[in-house]
Amino acid sequence: MQNKSIINVNLRWFLAGMIFANIAGQMAYSTLSLYMLNLGAGVAQVGLVFTLASLVPMVMQIFGGWLSDTIGRLRIMAIGSSIAVFGYLIFAFAPNWQWVLIGLSIEYISNSVVGPSFGAYISEQSSEESRGRVFGIISGIYQTVTVIGPALAGFLAYEYGFPLMMRVAFGFYLTATILRIWMGTQERFKPQREAVRPTFSGFREQLLAIFALLLSGGVLTWIWVTDAVGDSSYNLIGQLFPIYLSDIGKLDIRQIGIVNAAVGVAAIIAAPLAGMLVDKVSERITMVTGFTLNGLGLFTLLNSTSFTGFILAMCFFGLGSGCLMPAYESLISKVVPESKRGLAFGFFGTSLGLLSLPMPWIGAQLWERSSPQTPFWFAVAANLISIAVVWMKFRLEDSQPAHASNA
Repeated sequence: MQNKSIINVNLRWFLAGMIFANIAGQMAYSTLSLYMLNLGAGVAQVGLVFTLASLVPMVMQIFGGWLSDTIGRLRIMAIGSSIAVFGYLIFAFAPNWQWVLIGLSIEYISNSVVGPSFGAYISEQSSEESRGRVFGIISGIYQTVTVIGPALAGFLAYEYGFPLMMRVAFGFYLTATILRIWMGTQERFKPQREAVRPTFSGFREQLLAIFALLLSGGVLTWIWVTDAVGDSSYNLIGQLFPIYLSDIGKLDIRQIGIVNAAVGVAAIIAAPLAGMLVDKVSERITMVTGFTLNGLGLFTLLNSTSFTGFILAMCFFGLGSGCLMPAYESLISKVVPESKRGLAFGFFGTSLGLLSLPMPWIGAQLWERSSPQTPFWFAVAANLISIAVVWMKFRLEDSQPAHASNA
């Protein structure tokens, strides 16, 4: 039965938990590289920490996505958050950078089991006709955390130091965990599909079905290709952004917080508009627009020497990510049957994690052995490849037979 509002009550509570959790995440991740430098790490050690911690989602995400499909989206999110909260606790009291590796590895458990449920749950709570707009609105709301988190982290770290800032982040994540436990145990949020007892044979059957979809040569195959290219290039430079802004841009921690917040402001504007573009035109056009804006962001970053220039670069990034998120989520939800969406999102995360595993370390090596700009130019090239693939291969009608045959 259609709800009067395309964002129903369940999604509103879901969003509340997401906002608290991701304010914490944005606070931690926007400053984690600088925090490790403050604790005595070097750039190469920062890259090593992110590389080693990435082993966790690589191992866990397929399993987390399968559990999402079997025991329920909200239940597995509650379990994942209950574990990951200890990662934030370690961030808050880390005596050295080695402890950050332990905390990051624990926190990545949340990414592994919560991440695959995110898009799958939103898909279940929306109709196909309005799914682009739902993802767009939710993406816009989600992007508020990319404004609040970095700005708050920059202010607190500058005024009171990294440990207190991380303790505030822990408080936000603890709040999200309590909310998710409540949602996962309340009858009012009971899913339409009954939970299924997890079995090895069931896991194998679902995994084989996802492999068949992925290797069919349709849209899902090319989604994997572009996601692999994009994920690898982001992991090449992701942990280097704050160091670049600090060492090359000569910005202080408050200015870095403001620059990072600019990403969120732009994404808040772009995401709902992108959602409407998805529903009225296509995911394909929306993605090409997003990748083009990301490319402009990288080019502007590499040619900026002022605070204003770096803000402009991050605005391009925000507009690009605001376009890409609802388009990707909507397209995946249309080409993957509902009963396999959690596993599909988990499989994407795992296979991409395997490809991008060494990227933080490689990015750090390129920074130190060539120049700080070199890893970012590799990301520019990856972005151009993604634009070409999306334009040539992302035609939804190619995916419809695969969807129908597996529904």
